[in-house]
Amino acid sequence: MGNNSAQSKRHVRRIVVGLIILALLALLGWRIVGAMLVKAGRARLPIEAVPVAVAPVTRETAPEELRAFGNAEASATVSIRSQITGVITVINIEEGQDVKQGDLLFSIDSRPLAAALKEAEANLAKNKVQFENAEKGRVRQEELLKKGFASEDDFDKAKAESEALAASMRANEAAIDNARVQLEYCSIRAPINGRTGAILIHKGNLVQANDLSLITINQLQPIEVAFGVPQQFLSKIKERMAKTKLAVRAHVPNTETNEIGILTFVDNSVDRTTGMIQLKALFTNETAQLWPGQFLEVTVVLGVKTNALIIPSRAVQDGQKGPFVYVVKPDQMVEPRNVTVERTFGESSIIAQGLNEAETVAVDGQLRLKPGAKVEIKGN
Repeated sequence: MGNNSAQSKRHVRRIVVGLIILALLALLGWRIVGAMLVKAGRARLPIEAVPVAVAPVTRETAPEELRAFGNAEASATVSIRSQITGVITVINIEEGQDVKQGDLLFSIDSRPLAAALKEAEANLAKNKVQFENAEKGRVRQEELLKKGFASEDDFDKAKAESEALAASMRANEAAIDNARVQLEYCSIRAPINGRTGAILIHKGNLVQANDLSLITINQLQPIEVAFGVPQQFLSKIKERMAKTKLAVRAHVPNTETNEIGILTFVDNSVDRTTGMIQLKALFTNETAQLWPGQFLEVTVVLGVKTNALIIPSRAVQDGQKGPFVYVVKPDQMVEPRNVTVERTFGESSIIAQGLNEAETVAVDGQLRLKPGAKVEIKGN
């Protein structure tokens, strides 16, 4: 009984093992057959072309530019202060108003100074009468001295009195001139063209001579833009400035505002901590688009480069080995090609190495491309 039971169990195990082996062989065979069918099916399916926009590689004349960031600055800033002590009687402007040189800004109570002018004029008139009488006496003493009827001492006294009164008249005239100047200071006028800032004083306030600022005027037309460039460009900038005026373009980010100016200033030293040299450009700013303190993208036009290899900047992709482009070959297949970008200007890039003239590069749809992919050219 025991032997028969053991043999029966071994027989069952052999049957189970055999069934498992047959199942595995069947599964393996099915996978092989399925893979062959899939491969055959794929072989029969046409390769789907990737739609892309393309552009030719061209040789053109390109501007040689240097890009930087800067800030607009008022070409002149004047802090207006009173030159006399007095009470503000009239404020003739508003905050943020455009003014021209000579425009009346503030008026100060002029009555005390007008009275001082009248007093100086009266003193001059009095001394003038006294001088005329003294001069007549000097002339009489001179005639009597010549006839021997007067002494030298009498003549000297008459002459000294006349000269003293003449000097007193000159002092009176100077006092009148000073009083007139002081009276003019009662009318505070704009020394430059520009735009006013906040008014820092109110009507009725007493102002002291050369004390607090009443208002600040910034000259906006023309306006300056200050920016820095790396020191390695200093030699080229100085060389080009010696030959011609260098144009500078200022762009307000996220707008269509572009202003053209002229490079006017190169600082006399390089910042040793940053290696930058500070420059300034002057802009007419006729439409007042540039504003003091405004952040700007600045481009210095150093000249032009002829026969430059140009492609649209959007064709250039970033890869593990650096910038590259997808070159579309005549058979409509693409080939990735590493390139060296010399610089960019506008929406174009100058290629130093990696491409040849008349080749075609993909400028749109690159995310779906891979080496050897088939493409379908669509409109740009």
